[in-house]
Amino acid sequence: MSYQVLARKYRPQRFSEVIGQEHVTRTLKNAIDQQRIAHGYIFSGHRGIGKTTIARILAMALNCRGVDGKADKPTPEPCGVCDSCVEVRAGSSVDVIEIDAATNRGIDEIRELRDAARYRPARDRFKIYILDEAHQITDAAFNALLKTLEEPPPHIIFMMATTQAEDIPQTIRSRCQHFSFHAVKFDEIVSQLGAIAAKENIQTDNEALAVLAEAGDGSMRDALSIMDQAIACCGTMLSGELVRGLVGNVGSEVFEDLMGTVSRGSSEEALRTLDRLMTEGHNPAHFARQLVRFLRNAVVAKVAGDDSSLLQISSDERARVGRVAGQFSEEELARFLQIMLRTFDELGYRQEQRFHLELGVLKLVHAQRILPLEQILSQVGADSQKIPEAQRVATTKPTPVSASSTAAPALGAVPRQQSPVSPFDADRARKARFDPEMSAAPAAVQAQTSATATAVAVEEPQASEDPGTTEDPGKIMGHVLTELEKAGHKMLASTLESGSVTLKGNELVVSIAQSAAVIDLMMSAEPKRLANAAASAAMGRPAKVNVVSGVAAATNGAAAVVRPRNGASARSRAAEDPIVQRMREKFGAEIRTVIDHRDKN
Repeated sequence: MSYQVLARKYRPQRFSEVIGQEHVTRTLKNAIDQQRIAHGYIFSGHRGIGKTTIARILAMALNCRGVDGKADKPTPEPCGVCDSCVEVRAGSSVDVIEIDAATNRGIDEIRELRDAARYRPARDRFKIYILDEAHQITDAAFNALLKTLEEPPPHIIFMMATTQAEDIPQTIRSRCQHFSFHAVKFDEIVSQLGAIAAKENIQTDNEALAVLAEAGDGSMRDALSIMDQAIACCGTMLSGELVRGLVGNVGSEVFEDLMGTVSRGSSEEALRTLDRLMTEGHNPAHFARQLVRFLRNAVVAKVAGDDSSLLQISSDERARVGRVAGQFSEEELARFLQIMLRTFDELGYRQEQRFHLELGVLKLVHAQRILPLEQILSQVGADSQKIPEAQRVATTKPTPVSASSTAAPALGAVPRQQSPVSPFDADRARKARFDPEMSAAPAAVQAQTSATATAVAVEEPQASEDPGTTEDPGKIMGHVLTELEKAGHKMLASTLESGSVTLKGNELVVSIAQSAAVIDLMMSAEPKRLANAAASAAMGRPAKVNVVSGVAAATNGAAAVVRPRNGASARSRAAEDPIVQRMREKFGAEIRTVIDHRDKN
């Protein structure tokens, strides 16, 4: 008897033997048990994960006659011994026809299939057509099959297996039940390979099985084919090193050493490592692909720990990626992964692949010399000292006075120069005072945060009221008038300034010596919107400006209008500051909160 490869020898013959597709096998078994059998099925997914195998098992279950040959309806699990099951397994069944759609893809072949489908099965319950690689069928051929698929004879069932379900016309997919197959999990492939190796009396170690499973890339058939090749090469003893050399993979220790050279910033060592690998005959594109996988695993180990279930690798490689993750920050590893992904993508269409791979690895070394954006931002406060005092918005938070201090520093004074603090660390330290989960922020960051000088400072309020807001109706009205004048409503602002203003809750009432009709003409939709927005900003909460007809003289509770200094609000003065303008131009920054200490009395 001729040799049978492992992928065919251990091909599942029952639903219970299929691994990794429980969501499909469970649904099909329940459908058969409930006699809810569809006339069309589409099985789509990765190569070598059981699409055609499950189609054959389903065909066997639908036509199975049972062990005694007397079953009168489909069974959830085929017996495997009746004539129908044996013929389907051997591929010689008259009523179960497998068609290679990649070859028989034209309209003439589909017309023949459609004509043959009108006749009843020769012996079994159903005449079943299994179309493998169904996405290869032409659109014209699909259109010829459309009517038969929509209203088939009761004895006809179509099963289409494809790796590209999106290429099948929607009119066909809408008339079939679509099952999307999953790639087989790494642990399931390792377990199945171990069981098959035991049946074949092959001695393997865990590393060899892990390399085979990784080379299979989610395909059980591919993993078995590589295992067959490894047995032919290495005999009955499979080790990780031998299997890795067979499939052309590089050991994870090489990637650990390479990332060590990146950590040390040694470009020469990195190039020598690549030279040795290329001299040994390793393919640059394949090496880059492996390095991408290794860096991805290092990122996962950094984020979720080297014991995370997200890592589908052997225990030895887990330890290696864990050590590499400990040498770099999460941001650096993410940057490395991005560089190698771009390098791997470029290798696909470049002539000198080795040179581009070397360039990509050198970029990893150079990436450590790039200054983080947060470090650049932390130096903006130092740059502000180069600008004259008259041009700078005095929004620096003074250094807190210690118990041994004799006098507090002057309000608005620039504090003593200290080492720059990252604004992100400063923000985390600020939040740590309110969020217990963030209390682990470094103490040095929390101590230096209060002394950090920036052009626009965000300061925690000492009382319940925001320091940048006011309840003085005169000051609120001053902000309203300033905004109206900026928008070009100078006449309206002059008229409102002659009136008296009072604050009633969230409503700013302005009394002017004008009739109600004139007020309605002046306070159109746009000026009203500007006035309400300015009042809301000044009060720190939603507010409304109500202009009424009355005596212009001050009344009980009325306040005089107080204009902001220099005719502009602190926010507008901050927006005109050179440092703020520079930040907005370079980084697209925005002003959130502005505190002007000069407004404090």
